[in-house]
Formats: sequence, C-alpha cells, structure tokens
Amino acid sequence: MSDPRSIALTCRGAVVAEYDSGADVDPVLSPRPHLHPVRTLTGTVVTETHPEDHRHHLGVGVAVADVAGVSFWGGTTFVRDRGPVLLANHGRQEHRGWPRADPSARTEELAWVGTDGSELISEVRDTTAHDLGEGVWALDLRTRLSNSSGRRLRLHSPATKGRPGAGYGGFFWRAPIAAEAPRCIGPAAEGEKALHGSRSPWLALSGRSTAGAPWTLVFVAAGEVRDPWFLRAGQYPGVGASLAWSHPLEVGPGGVIDRRVVTVVADGHPGPDALASLAAAALARTGPEAADAPGAGG
Repeated sequence: MSDPRSIALTCRGAVVAEYDSGADVDPVLSPRPHLHPVRTLTGTVVTETHPEDHRHHLGVGVAVADVAGVSFWGGTTFVRDRGPVLLANHGRQEHRGWPRADPSARTEELAWVGTDGSELISEVRDTTAHDLGEGVWALDLRTRLSNSSGRRLRLHSPATKGRPGAGYGGFFWRAPIAAEAPRCIGPAAEGEKALHGSRSPWLALSGRSTAGAPWTLVFVAAGEVRDPWFLRAGQYPGVGASLAWSHPLEVGPGGVIDRRVVTVVADGHPGPDALASLAAAALARTGPEAADAPGAGG
C-alpha cells in the first residue's frame, strides 16, 4: 500500500496529523511510529517530538516502559533501589502493513520487536480524524496489543518498580512546552495533582503555543476499560492512559489489550461547560459503531 512516510490524516481538506514511521529514531529512544505534527484546524501545532527535557517523547503514539524487560518507551529504565539507568534494553515498533489507509482513517499493523529480534506483541492501531463541527476535530486512537510471544508477558511502569506516581505506559500525547504551564480541567476536579492518577471520564489541557496561540485538548476515555490518567503540566505537558498504574499488567499467550482514547483538538480556551459538551460530542461521534467500522476489526 502507500509509503508510510507519505500518509497524513485530513479533516475538512486540511492535514491535521502527519505520520512518522519512526524508522530513523535513535535506537536508544525505542523507535516507533507516531503522529507529529498534530494541528488544530487553523494550523496551531499541539504535539512535540524529541523535546530537550525528554528526547524519547514522540508526538502521539503508544509506548510501554517495560514489556518482559524490554523498553518500548525509550531513554532510561527505572531500576528499583538504583533509579533511572540507561540499559541496553530498547525494543522497537516496526510497521508491517496498512489494511486501511484513507484520508481521514487509517489502520496500521505493527510488530513490537525485542532486543533479540523476536516479536513480543503484534498490534493493530486505528487512527481516525472526526469532524466535530464549528472548527473542532477529534483524533480517535484505538490500539489492540496481542501477545504474540508464545509466553506470558508482564507489562511494567516505573511506578510498579517503586517510583511513586510514574505509572506511565500506553497511549501518550506529548504537547508542546511553553513559558506557562497549561491549565488542567476535569468534570469534577481541576489541577494536575487532582487529575493525575484519576479515572475521570475526560480531562483537558488548555495551553498556548510559543507564539501565543491558544489551544485546548480534551482527552476522553472511550474504550470499555478506563485506565488511570497519567498527567504532567508543570514539568512538561503530557497526557497518557496508564496500563500499569500501580500493578504490573499480565497478558497470557494470545491475550489482547484493547484500549481507546479520543482527543478533541480545538483552538481557544473553552470554559468548563463547553469542555464537557466537547467530550460528550466526541463520544457521540465516535460510538461503538465507529470502532467496528471497516478496518477497525482485530
């Protein structure tokens, strides 16, 4: 099918997300496909890749810190009683095919390959751009991670190894850093401390580009399983849905982890009521029938 480097997602005729295969990423950063830049409909970029504070943060994608000892997150690995250590344990996600590659919807097949070249996980990842009207769109990302190793796998985060609050791993969106940290808003709480680790049905980041353009991202838990949110704002802006927040996640041979997050991408800084309406609109537009559309099957 199409060259993966040439594929982009469009909405209303505008390119709103560009695909990077990750093939040229430094091996120590755990190479993987990702989306960057992702833009609002007016062109404001709302992702960042290879930032100075975390060189292994790559736009929007799926990454896990430890799968049976292999890092698919990149950078250092947290080792109990030692802290962050740079180990020779970096895996890579390799593109295998495009069962679907339409202008606004794509399905990609991936292999998560360990340090010895063996496949640990086969993934099917759906990414769709939905037009929500009135200058707003949503990025719908669903991933199905299948244990193809033939053995039981254990997924870890740094938190499961003794680093409190560092339960990252799974869907992750790195937003661009600016002089002022973005505001963090949820339906029943506000602030990084209140929303980090919560299972809120949605949370929003409202920030500004380095040029001062206001942007807002509303992250909606759209799958059957609602994982705890991993949230950073003060140190850097990033949001993830944690697969192993406080305990390892074990997956037997052939087992499947099915997760879905829909992210509303908007210009400006909508108020709390408008944010709730955007979250509801995203869920209504991306209901079960969308997940079961052609190309979305496992």
